[in-house]
Amino acid sequence: MSPSEAEDSLDSILKNFHEKSRSTLLPDEIALLITSFLPTTPFSTRSKAYMALTAFCSRVREASPRHHKQSDESDLGTQSIVLTFSTPFSVKLGGTTEPEVLAALTFLTALFQVDSQSASAILQQDGVVESLTDIFADLFPNSPTVSLAIAQLVGQAAGHKASRGLIPSQCVEWLETVTRRKDSKSHLLRAAAAVALIKLSKGNAADAANASITGSAQPNTSTLGGGDEELVKVLKGLVLDNPTEDNSAHRSDSSLGDAIEGLAYMSVDPIIKEQLSSDQDFLKRLFSTIPKKKGAWAEASEEEIGLTPLYGVVLIVANLCAYKPKLSEEEAQIAKLRRMARTPTGGGSNASEEPEINPLEDDAHALERGRRIIRAGALDALSAAVRASDSRAVRLLAGKAYLSLVEDKDNRGRVLQGGGAKALHTIIQNILSKPAQTINNGKLPQLEQSEIEPIQALAKLAITSSPVQVFGPNPGATLDAIRPFSVMLVHPNSTLLQQFEAIMALTNIASESQEASEKIAKAEGLLNKVELLMLEDHTLIRRASTELICNLVAGSEEVFNRYGGDRSSGASGKSKLQVLVALCDVDDLQTRLASSGAVAYITSSPDACQSLYELQQERHRILPILSQLVDPSIIPPADPSNEEAAEEEAEGTRKPTEGDPGLIHRGVVCIRNLLTNVQEMDAKKNLSEEAHKLGLVQALARVFRDNSADKRSPVLRPTAEALKIMMECGITITV
Repeated sequence: MSPSEAEDSLDSILKNFHEKSRSTLLPDEIALLITSFLPTTPFSTRSKAYMALTAFCSRVREASPRHHKQSDESDLGTQSIVLTFSTPFSVKLGGTTEPEVLAALTFLTALFQVDSQSASAILQQDGVVESLTDIFADLFPNSPTVSLAIAQLVGQAAGHKASRGLIPSQCVEWLETVTRRKDSKSHLLRAAAAVALIKLSKGNAADAANASITGSAQPNTSTLGGGDEELVKVLKGLVLDNPTEDNSAHRSDSSLGDAIEGLAYMSVDPIIKEQLSSDQDFLKRLFSTIPKKKGAWAEASEEEIGLTPLYGVVLIVANLCAYKPKLSEEEAQIAKLRRMARTPTGGGSNASEEPEINPLEDDAHALERGRRIIRAGALDALSAAVRASDSRAVRLLAGKAYLSLVEDKDNRGRVLQGGGAKALHTIIQNILSKPAQTINNGKLPQLEQSEIEPIQALAKLAITSSPVQVFGPNPGATLDAIRPFSVMLVHPNSTLLQQFEAIMALTNIASESQEASEKIAKAEGLLNKVELLMLEDHTLIRRASTELICNLVAGSEEVFNRYGGDRSSGASGKSKLQVLVALCDVDDLQTRLASSGAVAYITSSPDACQSLYELQQERHRILPILSQLVDPSIIPPADPSNEEAAEEEAEGTRKPTEGDPGLIHRGVVCIRNLLTNVQEMDAKKNLSEEAHKLGLVQALARVFRDNSADKRSPVLRPTAEALKIMMECGITITV
């Protein structure tokens, strides 16, 4: 069959399974799939074969749901897939010619990437592992192509626990021997063998750790291939010696691809991280493997992307600059229970002690590694990777790497210069294109934590730089950033830190224009979420939320009215305004500045001032709080419902704080607006008399006196206007 005929047949298979017209393969279709992964097969044909195999396996599993009590090996979907391919695979594997054997090996390698459960089940069948041993030891010991295919198959099998234990010691010894070869013709095979050994080593170590927790038998965890450092040395040499391959390095038979895949596995180890990040020549060669323009990798399926240098390079970058995750209280408690489970009975107090942290994993080392890889060209490599591939896996990894790199504020300017904001915007656009679902009574895309990380990285850039620097001079680009930040803010999978950073970024954008403020205010669920966070005990969260509301009150008519600027807001607006006034009395200066600024702006509305007057008549707390903005030494009558404040007043322990010029200005404006905009004269007199009793009149007089020498002082005029109204209400003022 010609390549074009093969592609037509594969297109037909894809169409049938996408349309769900059937869930079985015809004999000639099975034969075509098994032979479509040979090294001689054109890349485009092999890509379609991956998609066809994926479509078939997915359709079979949809038609054969797994029962909860069944194991992976016995579920109906796995049985059906194994039944489809087992016999023709065995026939090819038992063949006497190299093409037949190669077809079986490459097909099973592809099946591991598409459906590891069924591939493991086929590998477990009688005689399969023995046949593999016979092939490399007796039947084709001198065939580089067959040896490479076996090494790649073992590498895939080693990545899954169900098949890892099937790999015989004879095969491991063969892989070690192959890895030590020095001749120039064996670089493809050496790379594949090294990857297989690394996966075995890492997988067995993970199995051993899990076995120690559960108390089950531990697998063999002996060091393979002469130790990790020796394997890393081999793989680094393959990368440095590999010539540039005009964008053909995406092929799964490339030694460069295998070497980079192996290094990606190894780069989670702290010692290896330090070694790789300290080698500038290696890093520059590694980053040069990513094409500057979109090329052949854009055609790769998600299954093949995992085999490309493109994916491996981005994974290495993400691993090298990654910070040690900070555990939540719940995660820390789970980790403690696991440590206790690993401690033998009678282990003493050591069960509750924190595990020793590798010093190479601390934040200082992660920060320095990030700076090293940036010097070697990591930022250009990441932006090029995002341009070169539409793969979701590649882009999410790039977003994770950007998030780690912008953790260091000194890197943020370099990230912007390296096209990081544009790359993140591309990643985020793809993420937010997912269909919206009803989440917490709102329409939101269903996002995993890894999909929120690129938005968080962009938010960090937007916090410390102006919107023009991050999004460019086009106002539309800035407005487009509002949606991802608002999604991160309201999404239930966001952490408190991500919510905080979303608020900070939105606050910066809101200060740019009224149009931006209006769009932020209209984001679904945003205002309700921010108002909830304004009541958080965490000072920074409360402060950031209040600052955003302050900006929105000034820039959005909708928010202005929502907070009592219009009587149509009713009791809701009145209560929200009361919350803002209450926040003027918290300990944090920045929160007080933001909330008092919002109140000063809202009190330009007569409706809002009438609401404040009514609240003052009901609770007698509004005027005292506003008075303390002007003069913190004013001690109002304690609220009978606030036992702590009553005790402070009775004991004389409530200490006045030094006045802040910003608070004084805002407080004076609030008082002036309240006296000016309350309509009834009796109300003005009541407020003036209460102000006199509190000592506010004398405080305003001192403010006027202290600022009278500077005619340009912004506080002078509103102070004079407030005092004038009080004088008209019969209050005697001595300046």
